[in-house]
Amino acid sequence: MGAAYYRAESESGDHIEDPSEDALFMLIDNLNNSDNTSVVIQPDEDDPAWFTSVAVLDEGGYEVVRRDTTRREHDVATETSIDQIARDLTIWMAARDFPGRPTQHTRNF
Repeated sequence: MGAAYYRAESESGDHIEDPSEDALFMLIDNLNNSDNTSVVIQPDEDDPAWFTSVAVLDEGGYEVVRRDTTRREHDVATETSIDQIARDLTIWMAARDFPGRPTQHTRNF
């Protein structure tokens, strides 16, 4: 089994190492307005350089926060589609730097 690069943890204590898009969907779908209002995804390390979170809004929908200090990114958005949130976060996290992860190379053919 490979190393955990990041971890998703909900307020209720549910957590998943290196969650897939489907796993993120399930964590977000399980959020509610009483005792499980948010999920945080960040590298599994001390003092992570980036994180993202999803929180239930009282008026409906979700607040999605993306923060990456190394790239000076900080984005806050309101979304209603769990599918879209899980897809966007999966793509965003794939572009983050992870210590120990092999470098991705691209070639021009």
